[in-house]
Amino acid sequence: MQDWNPALYLQFEAERTRPAAELAARINHPFAKRISDLGCGPGNSTALLHELWPDSQVTGLDNSPAMLEKASAALPGCKFEQADIARWQPEEKQDVIFANASLQWIGNHRALFPHLAEQLAESGVLAVQMPDNWQEPTHGFMRQVASELGNPPAGREALLEANEYYDLLTEQGCRVDLWRTTYFHVMPSHQAIIDWLSSTGLRPYLANLDAIQQKAFLERYHHLLQQAYPVQKDGNVLMLFPRLFIIARKT
Repeated sequence: MQDWNPALYLQFEAERTRPAAELAARINHPFAKRISDLGCGPGNSTALLHELWPDSQVTGLDNSPAMLEKASAALPGCKFEQADIARWQPEEKQDVIFANASLQWIGNHRALFPHLAEQLAESGVLAVQMPDNWQEPTHGFMRQVASELGNPPAGREALLEANEYYDLLTEQGCRVDLWRTTYFHVMPSHQAIIDWLSSTGLRPYLANLDAIQQKAFLERYHHLLQQAYPVQKDGNVLMLFPRLFIIARKT
């Protein structure tokens, strides 16, 4: 699969950064010194953490060289490393482990979440936000079109149930707060929904298709989106986007 495209990802920077800001606001760890941003992307979430803890060591981790290059240029005061989140183990326990819209790309959450909790220092906080839109038309149609065109399944797995994350983290000695928010993103067209998802959810579905196959996929996908998302009176389209938030504090 081709590397991530920072420019395409940042086309909707305000909408993508809003959940990260709402997650960061609930961390409440004023004396945190060691902070890691897992799946930092182009650094929009890392910038939030650096603003909250300007005198602390903030490290952004990602597996995309293009994203890390963009983040490093934007935030010279932060440290950035290429890493595999599933196997990541810092040299020192972390005060804050922040993961905004990244862990949904990693499988086996029953092993991943306990592993991340183990990397927390005493009173450390694991702060996670994940898109919870597996059953939304945007993502259901991806699977439907792939099936219609005879392509194998692609993309990420469904999240666990919220109560499962609660049990996984409380068993690691964490006090856990969970909530779910559905955003209604105002999009100028159905094509704008595709533009949004082309930098994230659609990537694995299109990666192994040639130009003709991609055109057929996107035309069918666009048609289905038009059926599911009505045009509002002002000409815009509302894209529903549920997200699951988790704050786990090591006690």
